[in-house]
Amino acid sequence: MSTDLSFVHLIVGASLPVQVVLLLLLLASLLSWAAIFDRWRVLRRAQREARAFEAHFWGGGDLGRLYREIERQTSEAVGMASVFTAGFREFVRLRDTQGIDPTTMVEGARRAMHVALSRELDRLEQYLSLLATVGSTSPYVGLFGTVWGIMISFMALGNVRQATLSMVAPGIAEALIATAMGLFAAIPAVVAYNRFANEVERLHGRYDDFAEEFTNILQRRAHRSTT
Repeated sequence: MSTDLSFVHLIVGASLPVQVVLLLLLLASLLSWAAIFDRWRVLRRAQREARAFEAHFWGGGDLGRLYREIERQTSEAVGMASVFTAGFREFVRLRDTQGIDPTTMVEGARRAMHVALSRELDRLEQYLSLLATVGSTSPYVGLFGTVWGIMISFMALGNVRQATLSMVAPGIAEALIATAMGLFAAIPAVVAYNRFANEVERLHGRYDDFAEEFTNILQRRAHRSTT
């Protein structure tokens, strides 16, 4: 008598705990893929906008006009433009205040850019913790399903006089599916997390370098305005 060891049959015939594990891993995989596509889109756009803004900023135009263009084009700037608008807005506000020395102007702008930079990093790092969690826990969840399925299979052997491979094979096969599903969920999540974390770190360095360079520009402006 042959035993149906097809993938679908093994899942349908699996014990309830193994089916729950497979369902959880499927949901984790779907969530991680949704996060992967979302982060790929967001980070690609952030890199494109950073290149465009740097080309515009270092093109030699007036900073006040650039600030007004950004404010007019979008209700809320993002990326490097957000760091620029936060620093320039605070600098102009302090410059128009009576009795403010140049050092205070520059430090105020630096703090405003630091807050904007932290906000941008939070936006870029969204869902990375989900990918890290799926990548680190899915193999263990799958292993739990495997251990449970093998345990049930061997417990069933205690009720028969003569054990055969055909009796053990379905239980072990369905148990190993849980391990395979765990790896299927974990591997893309780990690869995507490492790549996206590296891209976020590079964007962080790019934003931070711009903030320092812009601070130097504001410092020169502040000292010129007081002389």
